[in-house]
Parts: sequence; C-alpha cells; structure tokens
Amino acid sequence: MAQLSMHSPIGDLTVSEENGFIVSLDWGWVSDKWQTETPLLRAAIDQLDRYFDGELAAFDLPLDPAGTEFQKQVWAEMLKIPAGETKSYGEVAKLLGSAAQAVGSACGANPIPVIIPCHRILAAEKEMGGYSGDGGVETKKALLRLEKALPMEQQTLDL
Repeated sequence: MAQLSMHSPIGDLTVSEENGFIVSLDWGWVSDKWQTETPLLRAAIDQLDRYFDGELAAFDLPLDPAGTEFQKQVWAEMLKIPAGETKSYGEVAKLLGSAAQAVGSACGANPIPVIIPCHRILAAEKEMGGYSGDGGVETKKALLRLEKALPMEQQTLDL
C-alpha cells in the first residue's frame, strides 16, 4: 500500500492508496522511508491542499473505503452533501430507512474522513455530535468553519 503524508491546518495527515484507489486518510505522519509518491497520492495531496486553502469544494478522486454495505451507503450519502451544507444523523437515517445511531456509527467508521465528509453530519438541532478524527469535535468545527457551514450561533467560537 502506497502512502503519502502532508501537513494541514487540522494536523498531519497520511493518505493511502491501494490498487488505484484512495483507501484511507489517517492523522499522523508516516516515516519518510515508508512514503511513496504516486500520481494518485500526489493528486489527493494537491486536492487536500486546495480544499484547506478554500479553493476546492468537492474532491475528484477514486475511492474504495473498506466497510459494510450499510456503511458504504452512509458514506455515499455523505458524498452527496455539498460543502457549506450539513445534514443530521436522523435525516441520513431517514433516507436509508435506518436509525440515527447506526448512521453515527458509520460516520465514526469512515476510513477516508475529510474527503468523505463525515464532518457534515450533525446531531439533532444542528448540535455537533461527535467526530472520530484527531482533535474530535474541535476538528469537526474547524472543517465546518472552513466550509462556512457552522450554525450561526457557533460561527464565533474560537478553536
């Protein structure tokens, strides 16, 4: 599996590629001796840089996240939520004929956060809910602030 790391405003990130697909995005830096710059990983890093610079709203990368069929359905719904918008766990659950808690569990199992935007899923009443990425809810708020998607009463919170 090829991996490439980058610095970002939410911490160091490592993107992994397998068989021509992005399969994970993890917090942390992989030792330089384990990094491989492939065209796909370079494209992923470039798109992430543009996203963090506010120049890219949607990623265009081949993705193959490992998960159950239900998790993949939840992740597919996440990919339909445009930058700057959010949905609740309940709204996604209703679309899939499921329970909000199951949607939340699928969010927490997302192996490609940021690119598959689990941060755009909020709890009822636009509360943050959780976030499994490094930094937890503060990272979720930072991503939503970057996308100008925080509910108005949370726009002025300091991170």
